[in-house]
Amino acid sequence: MNGAETLLRTLLNNGVDVCFANPGTSEMQFVAALDRHPAMRGVLCLFEGVATGAADGYARMTGQPAATLLHLGPGLANGLANLHNARRAHTPIVNVIGDHARSHKELDSPLESDIDAAAATVSNWVCRPMTSADIGPDTAAAVAAAMSAGVPGAPDQSRTGTSGAISTLIMAADLSWEESAPPAPHLPAPPLRSVTRADVETTAVLVAGPEPVALLIDGAGLTERGLQTAARIQKTTGTAAFCPTWPARLRRGAGVPAIQPLGYRAEAVNQQLAGIKHLILVGAREPVASFAYPGRPGILTPPGTRVHHFVPDEGFDVVNALTELADIVAPGTLAVLPAQDAPPPIVNEPLRTENWAQVIGALLPQETIIVDESITEGMNTLFPATANSAPHDVLGLTGLAIGQGIPVAAGAAIACPERPVVCLQADGSALYTISGLWTQAREKLNVTTVILNNRSYAILRAELDRVGGSQAGPAANALFDLSQPDIDFTAVATGMGVPATRAASTTELAEQFSTALATPGPHLIEAILQPT
Repeated sequence: MNGAETLLRTLLNNGVDVCFANPGTSEMQFVAALDRHPAMRGVLCLFEGVATGAADGYARMTGQPAATLLHLGPGLANGLANLHNARRAHTPIVNVIGDHARSHKELDSPLESDIDAAAATVSNWVCRPMTSADIGPDTAAAVAAAMSAGVPGAPDQSRTGTSGAISTLIMAADLSWEESAPPAPHLPAPPLRSVTRADVETTAVLVAGPEPVALLIDGAGLTERGLQTAARIQKTTGTAAFCPTWPARLRRGAGVPAIQPLGYRAEAVNQQLAGIKHLILVGAREPVASFAYPGRPGILTPPGTRVHHFVPDEGFDVVNALTELADIVAPGTLAVLPAQDAPPPIVNEPLRTENWAQVIGALLPQETIIVDESITEGMNTLFPATANSAPHDVLGLTGLAIGQGIPVAAGAAIACPERPVVCLQADGSALYTISGLWTQAREKLNVTTVILNNRSYAILRAELDRVGGSQAGPAANALFDLSQPDIDFTAVATGMGVPATRAASTTELAEQFSTALATPGPHLIEAILQPT
């Protein structure tokens, strides 16, 4: 066998059986090996940012890494934004990046670049096999490194943790085509670590004490089991519980204890944490502002609030730590599970920021996977509207690099073909990775994409004011405006093989959303929102 086949078979031996690919010349041996090993599913993506985003969505839902197959440094560069999001989500991914043959690199050909340096910006682990004997062991080590601490919400409870890692394997073309050693066997990932009993007892004293306390929970603490444990603590002690604004994966809906996401703006967080004397981090980082603003603090924890690091945000068993804490402060207590309320009737009116999410919440099917890149339009509306919907999971924009929604939805649909996927997608960010619709059509994925079309980069208008910019004039407004010409998302989707409709009212959205969910394959709805 050649080196590419050794690599592919080692991936399969280590549980990696999906590869999101945009290959080039240096990766052709890997592509050829796919015909000899049908257990590896190759998924073609027309842009590398779709491949990396899809790998992120797949791993968030399965707890197992997918591979990406990227072409040299420029291919990696095209995928960096969604690898950044995946890194912030602690998602396990194994990037396989083809490089020039070793004898060719010294020629400095047009596509030569420093792949190692670019990969290091988003990877926890970067390696180049130096000989054919290294390919199998290095590939197995890449998967083990990616699984170094599990993934938020992984179904395998033995691996449910707060973080995974991005591994990047750089494969020289000549190693791919030369005769190689046999593939390596499965290499187990390191186990999750546990917090000390002393840390649990110290935290219990705070939680049961007289001063107001809040938990900030992330990672596996946002699974149903983690939320039920947090609810036990809250029921007995009154301890508030929050999660990040856009967590990697959050379980929600009827029968699932609710948790309050922190606001995006500092003012909202200050209100939420007002009066809290102790903020306890459980698999989470201390909240900070996404950007610096003149005269505003970057740390969002209010002055006078002490921050305690109960469970570090990488490599620790969050659910077990919460359970130990609950067993001390709330022994025998059962969580109160909210019932599913009847959704309010849908009143026919033009679509606006205030009402579109109510339609989605009323019609959301059981076990939907919501991929949320609604940004401005959903920031204050989506969570209230879906709080009592049927049980579902939400995948958030963890790294704030826009263009994640459509690719992550594709990966989630491949991971969970039995579950409906709903992508709530802002119009401006949709255009970054719109070619992901073609992959959805090609793979016949059950994804319903709702484009929230307000014909603008609405969030940038607010940011201009917050950084102290003057009132927007014609030149500034031109950089926020997505009209002149208007973008016809239904035409774009249809051209890529995805049936599409347009809705301007709540009843139109309800009818089209219901039809899309009931019909196999991908669909797109362009929701035209009236200006606020």
